[in-house]
Amino acid sequence: MTLFRDALRALRLTAVLWLLTVVLYPLPLLAIGQGLFPFQANGSLLRVNTQVLGSALIGQPFASKRYFWSRPSAIAYSTGDAPISSPSNLGPTNPDLVKRITEASQMLQVAGLQDPAPDLLYSSGSGLDPHISPAAAVQQIERVSAARRLSPDQLRQLVRRHTESRSLGLLGEPRVNVLTLNLELDRLAP
Repeated sequence: MTLFRDALRALRLTAVLWLLTVVLYPLPLLAIGQGLFPFQANGSLLRVNTQVLGSALIGQPFASKRYFWSRPSAIAYSTGDAPISSPSNLGPTNPDLVKRITEASQMLQVAGLQDPAPDLLYSSGSGLDPHISPAAAVQQIERVSAARRLSPDQLRQLVRRHTESRSLGLLGEPRVNVLTLNLELDRLAP
């Protein structure tokens, strides 16, 4: 009889814990997420008409001279699969990392960036960062201006409009979301 009573207690405890952890705990978190952060909670997808262009919170590759370039990624941004957060895990003396950074530096110098901002050379810790520094965006203005036939002043204003301040006024650094910047650039000068 004790075994039956203990099994019944275990089942009741399992049901109570399941109710707490699967229903009662997630519901307030869902409400807070939807109420305070609906854009992030719903996937932050950017759409033009009915076409989904990607998430504003995940980096996208841009190779054309007509666009502002993102920071390099240790993973392929758009492989058709959902991106998996993954740093390169290469140490600072690793020859593969040194080779990749040297090649990126040479490519940027050919594009006219003689002293590129670090975020144009180094990938982020997650490999998915959609942002670059305002300095990295400003360094690209001449190239984009020539390719789009827009004035550098127009592009500086565009970069300023897309510069996000520190989170809560004190966390992180000012940053520019490359995807949203390039989408507005396409609307401005297709």
